Amino acid sequence: MKSTTYLTLALSMLLAASCGHSPQANLQPTNNPLPEWALGGFVRTAVNPVISPDTTTEFFCPMQGRMMRWEESETFNPAAVVKDDEIVVLYRAEDNTHQGIGSRTSRVGYATTTDGTTMTRRPTPVFYPDNDNNKRFEWMAGCEDPRVVVTDDGLYVMTYTGGERNDYPHPYAIARLCVATSRDLVNWTKHGPAFAEAYGGKFRDAWTKSGSIVTRIDDAGRQVVAKIDGKYLMYWGESMVNLATSDDLVNWTPMVDEAGDLLAVMSPRKGYFDATLTECGPPAILTERGILLVYNGKNAEDGDLRFPAQYYCGGQALFDKDDPTRLIARLDDPFYLPTAEFEKTGQYTYGGLFLEGLVYYQGKWYLYYGCSDSHVACAVYDPAAKADGDPLPEAPIRTAAVQP
Repeated sequence: MKSTTYLTLALSMLLAASCGHSPQANLQPTNNPLPEWALGGFVRTAVNPVISPDTTTEFFCPMQGRMMRWEESETFNPAAVVKDDEIVVLYRAEDNTHQGIGSRTSRVGYATTTDGTTMTRRPTPVFYPDNDNNKRFEWMAGCEDPRVVVTDDGLYVMTYTGGERNDYPHPYAIARLCVATSRDLVNWTKHGPAFAEAYGGKFRDAWTKSGSIVTRIDDAGRQVVAKIDGKYLMYWGESMVNLATSDDLVNWTPMVDEAGDLLAVMSPRKGYFDATLTECGPPAILTERGILLVYNGKNAEDGDLRFPAQYYCGGQALFDKDDPTRLIARLDDPFYLPTAEFEKTGQYTYGGLFLEGLVYYQGKWYLYYGCSDSHVACAVYDPAAKADGDPLPEAPIRTAAVQP
């Protein structure tokens, strides 16, 4: 495919340099240097977590038919986008009606910030399961893990997981990648599963998650949706990375192989930090060197022995902008990994980070992420002060699992 117009990350570096001193300039090198094509290193902000559960906020839940403390249990896995010179963080929140991961209802909360960390939060969710056209796909598990992008003309597009559950406390019946649009990030139109129409609905009821629509930095320094060879592109998936195309940002066609099965453009690797999952993270970015995808790698017993099994860390991969199915580079080590206690412990007891919101704001990259399914935290990368990734453990902490 031919590339479209984009602003290179080299220009991003010049923009960031005009913003004054960066604390990253004083960072010492680690044992985790990053290649030029990768973003980083990211520095955790002085205030963290930036969003935590709130037991005081309530709203009337149409699903439960009563007032609910909708964010009293966990707040995590956020999207981030710029609107009216502010960062808007749309975060996943869970009530406390049941115990255990995946057993409660998820809704999406709304917070704004001008400094990256001081959050002004709305008292009610802006996105949730309702008696609407999407009821079937969201009833009782809810609306999870949003990613949000914006078009040149100001249309916001959200990809999220619609979780269908038959009854409490039963697990999911199915999780579907869904799409919604908005002009103000508060009032949303739900469009249903992203793959409902493709191939006669073949993948409408397949387990699908984590949509990362490709973006670019325009001439005004805004991060907006990109088109490549006349198409919108979205990397998506958790057990592998697939690629989908669209003409309208609502109806998506996933790529398939000669047998008609979903095409893996990137897969987990035995012996690495992403041995179990390569789950797409924030919106991908079109750069001078290719399409950069930040993703979440889940470790395994046969994964990287320097980390616990089931650990989540952040990875980066680079795809060819002329052939977005072709993987041309990939980090062997995570660039971002749990270091603070609030990142290591929480509802997800194994520990881990889930990177989901990455937004270009005032010449810097702001990364918002979930911490062990319990809090939202923030880190910042200043392109004018390129640095290493998080320090890596020097030695294994466990031995390889013995195979029978």
